[in-house]
Amino acid sequence: MSNIVEIKVPDIGGFKDVPVIEVLVKPGDSVKKEDPLITLESDKATMEVPAPQAGVVKELKLKQGDKVSQGSLILTLEARDAAAAPAPEPKSPPSAAKDSSAPAAPATPLASRLSPLAQGADIHAEVLVLGAGPGGYTAAFRAADLGKKVVLVERFPTLGGVCLNVGCIPSKALLHVARVLTEAAEVAHAGIEFGKPKVSLDKLRGWKAGVVGKLTKGLTGLARQRKVQVVQGTGQFASPHALRVEGPQGIKTISFDHCIIAAGSSIARIPGFPYDDRRMIDSTSALELPEVPKRLLVIGGGIIGLEMATVYDALGSKVTVVELMDSLIPGADADIVRPLAKRIEKRYEKILLKTKVAKIEAQKDGLRVSFEGDGAPQPDTFDYIMMAVGRRPNGREINAQAAGVTVNERGYIPVDKQLRTNVPHIHAIGDICGEPMLAHKASHEGKIAAEVIAGHKAFFDARTIPSVAYTDPEIAWMGETEAQLQARGAVYEKAAFPWAASGRAISMGREDGLTKLLFDKDTHRLLGAALTGVNAGELIAETVLAYEMGADAADIGLTIHPHPTLSETVFFAAEIAEGSITDLYLPKKQ
Repeated sequence: MSNIVEIKVPDIGGFKDVPVIEVLVKPGDSVKKEDPLITLESDKATMEVPAPQAGVVKELKLKQGDKVSQGSLILTLEARDAAAAPAPEPKSPPSAAKDSSAPAAPATPLASRLSPLAQGADIHAEVLVLGAGPGGYTAAFRAADLGKKVVLVERFPTLGGVCLNVGCIPSKALLHVARVLTEAAEVAHAGIEFGKPKVSLDKLRGWKAGVVGKLTKGLTGLARQRKVQVVQGTGQFASPHALRVEGPQGIKTISFDHCIIAAGSSIARIPGFPYDDRRMIDSTSALELPEVPKRLLVIGGGIIGLEMATVYDALGSKVTVVELMDSLIPGADADIVRPLAKRIEKRYEKILLKTKVAKIEAQKDGLRVSFEGDGAPQPDTFDYIMMAVGRRPNGREINAQAAGVTVNERGYIPVDKQLRTNVPHIHAIGDICGEPMLAHKASHEGKIAAEVIAGHKAFFDARTIPSVAYTDPEIAWMGETEAQLQARGAVYEKAAFPWAASGRAISMGREDGLTKLLFDKDTHRLLGAALTGVNAGELIAETVLAYEMGADAADIGLTIHPHPTLSETVFFAAEIAEGSITDLYLPKKQ
């Protein structure tokens, strides 16, 4: 015999009209007593409503997005046990029905009655953050500031992830040294000559490590101040509410109410090359400065490859860059890349565009490389080869399927504007949820995800994300490029100011720069900006703000900039668009 039982929402601590963010069962499912049926999210917490008894789901009475209160009907359940009774009302527990002389036991609110701690878990978190890179630690710290109990899982022994430990920060430290070395050599035109610099790789490695150490130590202090619990190890999902972490202290299971996946990306590789040879390096091992090779081949003419080429060129390597596309830094407009290309053409051995590395053979005297493509050179031998062909998301490395999280064919985890995955209590940020793979994008997303979990009405609504190549000269751009505007058939105006007319650039001996602004032809609103030159990465921020605020050429051109500065070049470009510039003579448009 079977009974049809109505399952209703029990006492949920006085909350009313609470959204259903997840329905965990469907008609025909068999459930055991205490199996979760739905997930609710109030402004205070996320709660699962369990089955009060075992049975088979007959009919769902609500859907995701509905709002419920105590007594709302969830579903009907077929209880096959003939002795099974309908679910008791929260305020009339079975013990009171059996003994009418006993005082009625008070109802226990779901928020306190349900233990979110998964069976056998070692630690519980209201918010679990997987990955302590710029996005992860930002998310963890923001969630802690908003009153959440946070656990931060990180595979490295120090916080900061790839960016701080083996990426952004150490590379910029070495790029600073590269800039000092090249400036010392190039200031000879002003009558100042230095002797040939002596580079101690041991001391340089130590200084770079010190830069990283200061920042990681600072992050550790910030985590401690916020009472964020840090667990070192590699994390993989065990269920929609549990993560298994394997680390130096053994294996721990961490249960959670909410999770933010910030597991980042890994270095991409081209199959078939001899990666077991120590002379094959990537961006991580290149930062360790194993030695300064006499001849270095960089495979990949994007930002990472060119930044490391800048470092090794300054240290004395003869550099060759090979790029499959027809230009360096393919994401930027060609006119912005041209000053960099002209400069490094003079310094590097070769720049090979539209060229592919077909084969690498490890030999005693070096790595012999065969090339393919129009105008490909004859096979050549290099002391070291650095692979810099991009990064791939780590979506397949975290056992996401155990949590029911969708990972697409490229390894990315799709998210909505609130950084939610298809599993509503699990968010994803940073490299793992889509390009551009940039630290500042991840940080911004981390704050939003934490605020959404805390009940804030937050959304990812950035109009643009700036990109910077810390080469020499630097290249920076934001908004739409000319190539993108042309592709969509936009009617636009271009205003480009050459740094050869900038007093500040000339006084620095670096007039090889260019500032370009792109405006809507009708409204004069800023559509995009790009700069190449010294400190272009610092200068781009003004244009990002202008773009976000919907500024037009007049807004920028009427903003007084200090003189003489490189920031004036943005002001001058806006004046070109307005036809009011006096620092250049431009014939009037007919």
